[in-house]
Amino acid sequence: MATIRDVARLADVSVATVSNVLNSVDRVSPELSARVRAAMEKLSYAPHAGARSLRKRSSGLIGLIVGDITNPFFSDLFEAVEDAAAACGYLVLLCNSNERSEREEAHLRMLRTQRIDGLILAPTGAASMNRASLLAQLEIPVVLVDRAMEGLGYDAVVLDNRRAGFEATRHLIGCGHKRIGLVNGPDVLRTAAERLAGYREALLGAGLSVDPDLIRDGAFRQQPAEQAMSELLALPQPPSAIFATNNLMTVGVMKVLADRGLACPEDISVIGIDDLPWAEAVSPQLSAVAQPVRAMGEAALDLLLRRLSGSLQGPGTTSVMAPRLHIRRSCGMPATGRPAHVG
Repeated sequence: MATIRDVARLADVSVATVSNVLNSVDRVSPELSARVRAAMEKLSYAPHAGARSLRKRSSGLIGLIVGDITNPFFSDLFEAVEDAAAACGYLVLLCNSNERSEREEAHLRMLRTQRIDGLILAPTGAASMNRASLLAQLEIPVVLVDRAMEGLGYDAVVLDNRRAGFEATRHLIGCGHKRIGLVNGPDVLRTAAERLAGYREALLGAGLSVDPDLIRDGAFRQQPAEQAMSELLALPQPPSAIFATNNLMTVGVMKVLADRGLACPEDISVIGIDDLPWAEAVSPQLSAVAQPVRAMGEAALDLLLRRLSGSLQGPGTTSVMAPRLHIRRSCGMPATGRPAHVG
């Protein structure tokens, strides 16, 4: 489907101008309005049903709190939410918790003063009474994205993280690997816990043991992942393959391999979660489990708008998105013997 950005690009105007045309704002010139409407017709663009009536009864502001704006997953999520929100006449206030609960709570307090109409939240850490209280004080619809929290009753849009962990690990097992290192996020995050569960399920299902020494916390960040990878390579029996459960940690893993002169997949195989454009631009091209990040952002906003319009009522719903495995050249058969420069 065409987005408001597509219309703006074709009409050679700003997104704000398209939004003003949609909302019948007088300051748009007839010439610009005609260009925008012609672009909308050519692209078969249709704004979200009921967007105008929603906009008139609201502040027109939606809050979005993400865990780490330096993570391409969250920047792509923001773009998807902003595009879909603009099509409905909404502006998005972006906040970055930097994976710190105290910063997330500060953002929740600030957003309350802005009288936002709704909130999309990628929560950091486990559910807490303090966060639950702050969310309740907002008195607005809330949709959780990427990470769900039990017991709060909010709508959520998440990846099937267990399946993602299972598919990545099963692919490495299928290549012949038995010692598979896992560079994962913190256990307190549900995404990390579920990806770990998928990793364990694949190993046990193949008759392989789960070795705790092969599981390391990379904090979903590059530098901690570099430390985790160094520790794995220093083991008396290092892994023959690595599964990194997000894109930033995959970068950390690959950097350590490059620094040590290790070839991938000749010395060690690597697979990650998050399939980004650079995965096909590096050598070797990286195997990865893709998340439908744009669909997740659009689904989160759709749930929020349905709550705002009253068309969706009752207990919160959870939409689970399917991952997709992309097999490329970074995974191969186990190396014979201990790779050079390890330890």
